[in-house]
Amino acid sequence: MTTPITVQYTINAPADKVWKALTDKNEMKSWYFDIQDFVLKTGEEFNFYEPGGAGKYHHHGKIVEIIPGERLKHTWSYPDFSELKTIVTWELLPVNGSTLVKLTHDDIENFKDLGEGFSRENFTKGWNTILGQSLKEYLEK
Repeated sequence: MTTPITVQYTINAPADKVWKALTDKNEMKSWYFDIQDFVLKTGEEFNFYEPGGAGKYHHHGKIVEIIPGERLKHTWSYPDFSELKTIVTWELLPVNGSTLVKLTHDDIENFKDLGEGFSRENFTKGWNTILGQSLKEYLEK
């Protein structure tokens, strides 16, 4: 087992507002991805593609745990490249009117043979951009 990728940022917004941004598909498309088949229910599966490409990098996920307002855990995989999956966990902790958002990406070594686009460094950079820029700017505007 390898060390997971962990990224965390304090967002100047209450936890309920952050939770809605993480779990409402209409809000997600404003800062994250357009996940049209996302339903906040354990066992539900969802699919999306990164914007800008001609259908490159099909992402697939399955929700495995929900603690409303606190934690969302789902699988993260690329079915066009590998049958292996990783786990992404979003955790929220209220801190004096703001929210500490912690993202943990486990089992990232499952993608080690898929090329540079799937490297630990690439995922770390991507998650830092998503949390530290996209989500933060969306909620603090």
